[in-house]
Amino acid sequence: MLRRLLGFRFRNKTAPTLSAAVRCLSSGSVDITVPLNFWAGRRRSSQESREKENVYEPATGRVLCHLEPCGGEEVDQAVKAAKSAFGPWSKMSGMERARIMIEAAHLIESRREEIAEMEVVNNGKSITEARLDVDSARLCIEYYAGLASTLAGQHVQLPGGSFAYTRREPLGVCVGIGAWNYPFQIAAWKSAPALACGNSMVFKPSPVTPVTAVLLAEIYAKAGVPEGLFNVVQGGQETGSLLCYHPDVNKVSFTGSVPTGQKIMEMASKGVKPVTLELGGKSPLIIFKDSDLENAVKGALMANFLSQGQVCSNGTRVYVQKDVLAEFVEEVVKRTQAIAIGDPLLESTRMGALVSRPHLDKVLSFVEQAKKEGATVLCGGERFVPSDPKLKSGYYMTPCVLSDCTDDMTCVRDEIFGPVMSVLSFETEQEVLQRANNTTMGLAAGVFTRDVTRAHRVVEQLKAGSCFINNYNITPVEVPFGGFKMSGIGRENGQVTVEFYSQLKTVFVEMGDVDSLF
Repeated sequence: MLRRLLGFRFRNKTAPTLSAAVRCLSSGSVDITVPLNFWAGRRRSSQESREKENVYEPATGRVLCHLEPCGGEEVDQAVKAAKSAFGPWSKMSGMERARIMIEAAHLIESRREEIAEMEVVNNGKSITEARLDVDSARLCIEYYAGLASTLAGQHVQLPGGSFAYTRREPLGVCVGIGAWNYPFQIAAWKSAPALACGNSMVFKPSPVTPVTAVLLAEIYAKAGVPEGLFNVVQGGQETGSLLCYHPDVNKVSFTGSVPTGQKIMEMASKGVKPVTLELGGKSPLIIFKDSDLENAVKGALMANFLSQGQVCSNGTRVYVQKDVLAEFVEEVVKRTQAIAIGDPLLESTRMGALVSRPHLDKVLSFVEQAKKEGATVLCGGERFVPSDPKLKSGYYMTPCVLSDCTDDMTCVRDEIFGPVMSVLSFETEQEVLQRANNTTMGLAAGVFTRDVTRAHRVVEQLKAGSCFINNYNITPVEVPFGGFKMSGIGRENGQVTVEFYSQLKTVFVEMGDVDSLF
């Protein structure tokens, strides 16, 4: 159940600008007069004169602040700071690192409302969702703090009393490159396992949502990490390229689109650097006729309209068995039309603004293309203007349900990354499995059925890294998250992620004389 926080929150009926948020927030730590770059323990200004970029408030369309992108000199300074901090941090015991990480988690918990509100102002999602994102970030740091003291190798007995053992060692300076849909959460999901394993990190947020990653950097610093352990550099493609090519960077972890992920993998390959890529998806959600229809409808809504549909794992291809198609569609449309759209800082809002004007236009163009190709718009798919005049320039749209869809339509093949659900019908299990797997991506998939045997049989055959049975878009930090095929490489969360932020060293110990051929 979603919890209602009784602490500080905005109570006005319009979404404020960042400057208003700064005046209202209890700690006042977010300041537009202070740079959003952070390394070696404090916020930093660029050494060179560069054109600043506008950062917008999605709820109102107004300029929020200005981003100062980092060039080669700034990136080098941030990496040097991370390299310097890596030494003392990697020499700490896992228990020592854990204590500091737990302190960071406590600080996040104490500032939950402030961070969530800044996430809303910068991203546009509802305050209800933003709070849960902050909770996920905190839980991730707590989880990996618990794993930090468990990192261990293996002892192998060999003939003659000799033996070998393995050591799990940190990689060094890791780079995290985040996406704009979960800015604070992604920064924590990437930094927590990296830091637990003894690494340092330079993090680059999306230039669309640059604000809250700096809050995380300040929280880590206040918790007691070595100066320079977690750094934030702002910028776009050029800054990201500088990080990937930097000779002192030992790993790159990226969340974002498939084309950008391909470029990052290519750049990292020049230095033979390991990568973690959490990329796009076009995930299927299969609803069988024996499903609990109430839960199936709720699952489909969660699979399509969470965070205004801007979620890589969304189950946007909803395959419904023909026998229950009419009943399912009727209920989905009724509930979609009832979704409260508007000011994302209001408690009653369930769908806020999309992240930017260009992205809103792109999503709306997908709906128009779907209509041209023969899909039927059952509801939504239009620009939405809230009644509050202060929100009239915000990036809102009505959530959309498309029917009469076929597998060859653009709306079914391409990732829309917005609140658009494509409903397709099917008749047999074998048929729907073939259609569900007919995509180059494989991030997630879901199935609703009361037949336990069928559920596991279908999931076994779905070509996706994260699968759901009778639920959707649940991402506990204890379990791995990631994709198959072009949806990515590696995993985030869970114990296995330790393997992606460390390297294994084998040590052979001879207890006798050398047996030489020479």
